[in-house]
Amino acid sequence: MKRLMSLLFLLPLPVLAQAVPLSTPSEKAAAQVIDANMLRGHVRFLAHDLLEGRGPGTRGDALAQAYIASQFEVLGLKPAGDEGTWFQPFELVGMNGHPDTLTFSAPSGRIDLQFHDEFIAVSGVQEPEARLDESELVFVGYGIVAPEHGWDDFKGMDMRGKTLLILNNDPSDDPALFAGRTRLWYGRWDYKYEQAAKVGAAGAIILHTTPSAGYPWQVVQTSWTGEQFELPATAGSSLQVKGWTTEDATRRIVRLGGRALEALIASAQKREFQPVPLGVKVSTRFANQVRRRPTANVLGLLPGSDPKLTQEVVLYTAHHDHLGMKENANPGEDAIYNGALDNAAGVSALLSVARAFRALPKPPRRSILFAAVAAEEQGLLGSQHLSTHLPVPAGRIAANINIDGFNILGRTRDVTVIGLGKSNLDAAIIGLAKAQSRTVKADQLSDRGFFYRSDQFSFARLGIPAAYFGSGMDFIGRPEGWGKQQREVWEARHYHQPSDELRPDWDFSGAVEDVGLFFLLGAHVARAPEMPRWNKGDEFEAARRESLEAVEFLEAKGAK
Repeated sequence: MKRLMSLLFLLPLPVLAQAVPLSTPSEKAAAQVIDANMLRGHVRFLAHDLLEGRGPGTRGDALAQAYIASQFEVLGLKPAGDEGTWFQPFELVGMNGHPDTLTFSAPSGRIDLQFHDEFIAVSGVQEPEARLDESELVFVGYGIVAPEHGWDDFKGMDMRGKTLLILNNDPSDDPALFAGRTRLWYGRWDYKYEQAAKVGAAGAIILHTTPSAGYPWQVVQTSWTGEQFELPATAGSSLQVKGWTTEDATRRIVRLGGRALEALIASAQKREFQPVPLGVKVSTRFANQVRRRPTANVLGLLPGSDPKLTQEVVLYTAHHDHLGMKENANPGEDAIYNGALDNAAGVSALLSVARAFRALPKPPRRSILFAAVAAEEQGLLGSQHLSTHLPVPAGRIAANINIDGFNILGRTRDVTVIGLGKSNLDAAIIGLAKAQSRTVKADQLSDRGFFYRSDQFSFARLGIPAAYFGSGMDFIGRPEGWGKQQREVWEARHYHQPSDELRPDWDFSGAVEDVGLFFLLGAHVARAPEMPRWNKGDEFEAARRESLEAVEFLEAKGAK
């Protein structure tokens, strides 16, 4: 990191924005180096069986890192990792263990849920054993504390040592609350587990339904079984067990306490909701294999050409990991989660964007940092590590452009921007898409909470304006509704499954357009006099203000 810091000088912030073109002739020419063969070739290697699904801390993970670093070197980027290398290594804590049964008991009887089919649970502690000993089960609605909405699902009840039953998503009946049917951070599983730990709970169980999660139960089964990873804990957690239950199993559990699931869900839709002790005790105990495994983010820098603006950075990210190998696969069964679309495709796009920048007559004014991050599938862990070990202050990162997958179905008439309306990056995206004869649309699956499910969220939380977009659903030459139908088929059959493989029928024509848009947006941000900003009132605006003030403080301190 010291080497990178020497490349990025601490100089004053740029002057107020002036009118600048969306793109220049040289940028348009550079975009032409992005082609289908290049995109396909990178995916072919990264999603090959030899990399065994790129599970964190595995040989395939290391091979992916080495491949990306070698491509950065071929492109003539500067190593931007630790101690003059391409790598920002860090440790993951791997935990492998699950209970065979989860027992719920009440005066009326007992239920033993069966692992995999009825519940999924993992350890919430980085210790050899996880356990719940007749922990009281309390229904806490959505498990949300949101003062800006006047919402508190806990109402001051003491939750220490209890197990919380939590609804997925966030309340959506009132469009004036929680953005209506657009899922926010409050609706994400990681928020709910984090909040449960904050209130001292011993366990947290999320009720899964396909509509509330945005994916079927099989995704929970594949994503939450096998070795699970976290960053090393800085303090002890009270949360012994993190779990999911199916809708049918949950209905049986609350009936054991004399309640109806539908009535509980209805009560959780209002601010006045009060936590409901269910009169049910939860017990389980299981061994937990704990080990530390190395992984790394891979960082390459293109230093900026402007003496003043080179200190600021446009950050491109794409995660290089996937789910690795299926445990206990049957003979002859495909056991490799190749992760071709998710996210060998995104890394391929990242490398292609870097090649386009190198095709410019001279580097852009701002520096460009390319980061292939690790362990996204485990909870955005690589981007989280990078966000706390940034090579420059957050207030000097102009924007994050994150790439997670790309279009494999052909060209579209539209572009979908996840988080449209959050920042003034929208204007540039709209203008650049128009030049491609495409229109920009808001997230057409806004109930899935995609903005909070990929790596841009790690940087947005620091206040860094973020762009996350891709092809729309209006495919040229296809009937109306075809794109949405294909998306649903993908999620039902291939998302986080071994069948996510590079196939001969992939159509890269739309990907070439989208990756060109990724490049042109970054080139515009790297050239503009003023850095992007969140729109007034956005949830991340305050964090941006704080990061900019921190930079001003450093400048003032340096001037003295």
